[in-house]
Amino acid sequence: MKLLTHNMLECHIKGVTNKYPFKVEAEEMENCECEFNPDFLRRMYPKLDWKALKETADELKIEGLPESVSEEMLKGDESFLRAFHHALLEVEVQEGALICPETGRRFPITKGIPNLLLNEDEC
Repeated sequence: MKLLTHNMLECHIKGVTNKYPFKVEAEEMENCECEFNPDFLRRMYPKLDWKALKETADELKIEGLPESVSEEMLKGDESFLRAFHHALLEVEVQEGALICPETGRRFPITKGIPNLLLNEDEC
């Protein structure tokens, strides 16, 4: 599961109000190289919750992301853009869990795929 995916998921357990962001617990991570595309990053940035991405990156020991992002950084700071690219698109959690921020319910990640299926009593 890539951090891009994590940034777009929320918990759907019945009655949960604090649905986002999931905490990520990684047992196994993998780096997968992909083509650097600064324009894609500039288009994606407004759609992301930067604080959630930064917190998750910190938890996973992914370095290089600042606390906040300026327009100047998005326009031309290549070192920032490369760190952003790496965290968002190249780091993949292969094994681990997503953890609901309210209930602590663990959703397993197996072979890079999160299983967010709910039990019958959670629907």
